[in-house]
Amino acid sequence: MKEFYNLVDIMKKLRAPNGCPWDREQTLDSLKKTLIEECYEVVEVMEEEKHEELKGELGDLLLQVVFQAEIMEEKKYFNIDDVCREITEKLIRRHPHIFGDVDVKNSDDVMVNWEEIKKTEKHHKHRDSLLDGIPKAMPSLEKAFKIQNKVKKTGIEPQNVDDSLKRIEESYEKLKKYSKESSLEENLKEEYGKLLFALTNFGKILNIEPSEELRKENNRFEKRFREYEVNVHKQK
Repeated sequence: MKEFYNLVDIMKKLRAPNGCPWDREQTLDSLKKTLIEECYEVVEVMEEEKHEELKGELGDLLLQVVFQAEIMEEKKYFNIDDVCREITEKLIRRHPHIFGDVDVKNSDDVMVNWEEIKKTEKHHKHRDSLLDGIPKAMPSLEKAFKIQNKVKKTGIEPQNVDDSLKRIEESYEKLKKYSKESSLEENLKEEYGKLLFALTNFGKILNIEPSEELRKENNRFEKRFREYEVNVHKQK
């Protein structure tokens, strides 16, 4: 904890009237992009199992939390201790099988309890829809997967592989039809979106996260293409 509060003290010094001009200029809005970039960099080194680099990237991500907490303390909303206290209380509250007397058989039971406990919390009491609480800024593919997980118990989306594949085939056939007629461009775009959503449903059923697999395929393609470029250069 000593090193953590050293970081907090350093951030206070950077934000002080005689501190760093750049750090003093930053706002919650200006830090949005940096926060997202830091998250992606953490994921990248996780995937590449660069453990020494992961240490540094986690530090960069932690800095973003401390940075935002310092800005909010200056505005007299809350401070970093409040942030730590709230997440600590949440973890204890949502794990009654560890810190209370609730019995669970497996991780499914844990998640059921987790969702029920969330409903009693003040930040969640105002939610009327299953879809409330899904971040509006979440990337589209991740959001589609989150939506599919939220609605899976309602039965409005395919619940098994065969039905899901049927939905995919229907969208694919419409996509082929619309692609042949220039006057149906909007229909084509809409059906393309429906096909992506249907593929997400298929992934949900098989517990395949589409954004994760697409990220891996991007990496595989990038590797193949870089090898292709090297070979083309050698042939010149």
